[in-house]
Amino acid sequence: MQDLMKQIVEMDKKARRITDSAQKEKVDSQKEIAQKREQIHANYLERVRKHIEKAEPQERAVAEAQWEKKKEKFSGLSKNLDGLYQKNGDKWVAEIVNRVLGA
Repeated sequence: MQDLMKQIVEMDKKARRITDSAQKEKVDSQKEIAQKREQIHANYLERVRKHIEKAEPQERAVAEAQWEKKKEKFSGLSKNLDGLYQKNGDKWVAEIVNRVLGA
């Protein structure tokens, strides 16, 4: 009976060691996975930053070209409106005054 109890206690100790070892491996694996995830994330961000730095001058040039086109277009429209006002401004003012006064 004494030997049986001793065997049970030894089996319990062995089971606890195995469980503790498995738990430690689980915790270590979780830490390793977290570190790998952070490393992958950091590597991804670094690649994205390099890509952005590489593409930025080209994108800026495209944006500047588009801005210049729009600026020229609106400058032309502004000149056109100024010309129309010079030509028809007095008529427009007179028409507005007449409509407001109800004449």
